[in-house]
Amino acid sequence: MTAAAALKRSSHPGLGRLADGRLLRELAYVDGRWTQASGAASFAVNDPFSGETLTHVASLGAEETGRAIDAAQRAFPAWASLAPQERADRLRAWYELMLAAKEDLALLMTLEQGKPLGESRGEIDYAASFVEWYAEEGKRANAESVTSHLPGAHMQVSREPLGVAALLTPWNFPSAMVTRKAAAALAAGCTVVLHPSSYTPLSALALAELAERAGLPAGVFNVVTGDARIISARLCQDDRVRVVSFTGSTEVGRLIAAQCAPTVKRLVMELGGNAPLIVFADADLDRSVKIAMAAKFATSGQDCLAANRIYIQRPLYTAFCQALAEKIAALKVGGGLEESVEIGPLMHERAVDRTKKRIGEALAQGARRLVGEGRAPGPLFVKPTLLADVPDEAAIMREEQFAPVACVAPFDSEAEVIERANATEYGLVAYVVTENGARALRLSRALHYGMVAVNRVKLTGAPVPFGGIKQSGMGREGARHGLEAFTDLKYTCLDLA
Repeated sequence: MTAAAALKRSSHPGLGRLADGRLLRELAYVDGRWTQASGAASFAVNDPFSGETLTHVASLGAEETGRAIDAAQRAFPAWASLAPQERADRLRAWYELMLAAKEDLALLMTLEQGKPLGESRGEIDYAASFVEWYAEEGKRANAESVTSHLPGAHMQVSREPLGVAALLTPWNFPSAMVTRKAAAALAAGCTVVLHPSSYTPLSALALAELAERAGLPAGVFNVVTGDARIISARLCQDDRVRVVSFTGSTEVGRLIAAQCAPTVKRLVMELGGNAPLIVFADADLDRSVKIAMAAKFATSGQDCLAANRIYIQRPLYTAFCQALAEKIAALKVGGGLEESVEIGPLMHERAVDRTKKRIGEALAQGARRLVGEGRAPGPLFVKPTLLADVPDEAAIMREEQFAPVACVAPFDSEAEVIERANATEYGLVAYVVTENGARALRLSRALHYGMVAVNRVKLTGAPVPFGGIKQSGMGREGARHGLEAFTDLKYTCLDLA
């Protein structure tokens, strides 16, 4: 770290709580070195709760991104040729260092992202679980034999690492989205150039510091911070980058796919969601409300898995709205460093303005606001809101919403709600609450989503193939499928004569 970079830190009281000050990094990480941008260019990282600048981080450009690709390309042969057990040892060391630094990593996340500290701790556990999983799964990418249809021939299929992997990660899960991608790529034998969101680069840089301590060789794991348009374009256009893994909006995903088309890269994309939550009249009211709260308000609603459209069968509708309104009104809103806070700020002003506009449009179209009026504690806050009788044609029901706003509408029949739930370009996740086992199975088949949760909310984890269909993405992350995404199949036919 340069002295100039250190001088750009603020006196934010949260930074003083770090037990290991070396985890706060302002420079990018390229080829095993902490790297300043050309001309010492930098950008501010702000606390979304207070608006205070935490620090400034190096803003690399296309030239420095090219050097990161160079480093990853040089490091690839040696890393790919390591025995899987050796790669697993490095990943296991990374995992253990993450758990040891859990409090500091969670603190950095809350400071730059705004989510409550308890949620940040949970995300560090979640992020570390991918590193542990792939440390083991990388040992199992075995070759397979094929029964030969040709006389005197032996046939074998093996998996080989693709090469340099570009990872583009979002701000809402700034640690878990790094490790879910990077651990799979590294376990497969790929080398990595990571570009984290400029809203939340500190989490990724802290993970790079721990990866270095874990013994990842120079060039194997690189973190390039700066302007997303410049960096992602450079990564997508370079033919040495063989796979791009992106988590973000469907709109940006389309642009990345177009940029990758000339070099025909492998794409793994987890894009937007507009999840329905369907509650049938046979469901238990208290359990249904608990599920709705968890499905909607985690990460202050800034979650691709958030239940944006809550459909309640009409006999339960009035009681459900009343019970949900009571729970939402009781949510504590404030800064993430307060242990009891449940709802933090949104990430930026655009999200606040967009949410308020969508609420106003829905009210004008006949929706009723049951909860959500009054003063918010800061400019980036939206008070937890409940809108009832929201029409399907309202933009807030048709578009992905990253905000603590629950939109509820009644339905009458099973066939009707299936049609309404499927009437979207998105297909990431759907939630169903019912006590009827046959109906649960029918819905899980009829809903056009990559994942369906029945009578529960949490369904993700390292062993799970996470991903969507339609315009919610392509490929899967997690499970063996997440590792396979970073490999090519090679078929060998050997003459035995």
